[in-house]
Amino acid sequence: RAKLSPMTLGRLPLVASGMIGLAVLAAGCGSATSSPMVPIYLGTYTDGASRGIYRLAPDPPNAHLSEPVLVAQTVNPSLLAWHPSQPVLYAVSETDTVGAAKSGAVMAFRIDGSGGLTQINQEPSGGGGACYVSVNGAGTYAFVANYGAGSVAALPIREDGGVKPASAVVQHTGSGPHGTRQTHAHAHSIRAMPGSPFVLAADLGADQLFVYRFDESTGVLHPHEPPSAAASPGAGPRHFAAHPSGDAVFLMNELSSTITSYAWDGAAGTLHKRGEVSTLPEGFTGENTTAEVTVHPTGRFVYGSNRGNDSIAAFRVGGDRTLTRIGVY
Repeated sequence: RAKLSPMTLGRLPLVASGMIGLAVLAAGCGSATSSPMVPIYLGTYTDGASRGIYRLAPDPPNAHLSEPVLVAQTVNPSLLAWHPSQPVLYAVSETDTVGAAKSGAVMAFRIDGSGGLTQINQEPSGGGGACYVSVNGAGTYAFVANYGAGSVAALPIREDGGVKPASAVVQHTGSGPHGTRQTHAHAHSIRAMPGSPFVLAADLGADQLFVYRFDESTGVLHPHEPPSAAASPGAGPRHFAAHPSGDAVFLMNELSSTITSYAWDGAAGTLHKRGEVSTLPEGFTGENTTAEVTVHPTGRFVYGSNRGNDSIAAFRVGGDRTLTRIGVY
């Protein structure tokens, strides 16, 4: 969690995506003779000085970010995602106050030509503590993970980019050995797998990477068989990223500060563990939790963020999709 003031946020490097919601969108602003403005949107927690979603502009030649500007005042928009073909930004509201069921929410915002945001609508997320939102490649569904409730949901997307009520809500079960963080399920991320009918969801509390077969015609998430791949006990799965070839998944484990490599069969919907590597430098003995994991577009490298060691770990991807650490920076 990033309890940071807007002034502090303006000085964070781009790698702060592991602490707060981060989305980058080429908005096509700027004149024909100048470089297009590429706004960066920051989601924050609003129990401190922050008030919602902020926009910044990068200055690459000088390695600088502009001061943040508030573009949407809302409660705890802790993670952001964008529509693949429309100028629409999605955010969770990580609360337990929405609707009669006291859940979180998924919000949709239209991005104007200057990078401003106008809220289209919002819908309940299907559980308390919505912490993650993603959109499938077709732009027809948003998926949300509810950390507090330990549930995941699918929400159809309207033609205007707004969200409809959830078409499916699935409650996770399970626990892990960590005495305070794994007493019950805590869904932490969910994404549709490219080129396959499956959706994966990482659960920190249950130590599982769940597999669902998604029926796009009905919007229902069907548990697959086997229903999940087990992480190492106490690992605390948080976020994951797919290799661009579609044959591997890299799972970031928040509690153990490791990344697990899985072979992924998109036709069968199966995961097989191939290896696990630490994100920490040799000799580090302090407290640490990890956050984001991402794959380079070439598929040659994987990067992960450390909170505590305050660093980025870089890995080379082998032909068998196992990882070899290059360094921690």
